[in-house]
Amino acid sequence: MKRKVGLWIDHKKSVIFSLSDEGAEIKRISSELEQPLRISGGEQKESAEKHKDMRLTGHLNKYYDEVILYIRMAESIFIFGPGEAKIELKKRLENMGLHKYIVAIETVDKMTDNQIVVKVRQRFLT
Repeated sequence: MKRKVGLWIDHKKSVIFSLSDEGAEIKRISSELEQPLRISGGEQKESAEKHKDMRLTGHLNKYYDEVILYIRMAESIFIFGPGEAKIELKKRLENMGLHKYIVAIETVDKMTDNQIVVKVRQRFLT
């Protein structure tokens, strides 16, 4: 069996469970995303919002790059999670030519590590 990866992801963290001939491994990556800022006041608010959006985009790009470094050698990638992060990551993988390794994308709620492991094993071992 070549390396198969299941990835639960949201904007705050990802849990990566990989299966290969060498065994199974779980890795957690935190985005260390800051709490949202409160901003008030007309024109100042607009400028602050743009700055906040640029910071958030840069932060998420760095986070997605870290996730991709870990999953890029997989033969099969199963991505699942509750929000937009899975779609954003898919777009980055498409831009890198790695989308052909994605076997499925699913929307699921928050899951424990054990639930993630079971879901990935069911996907790849049955």
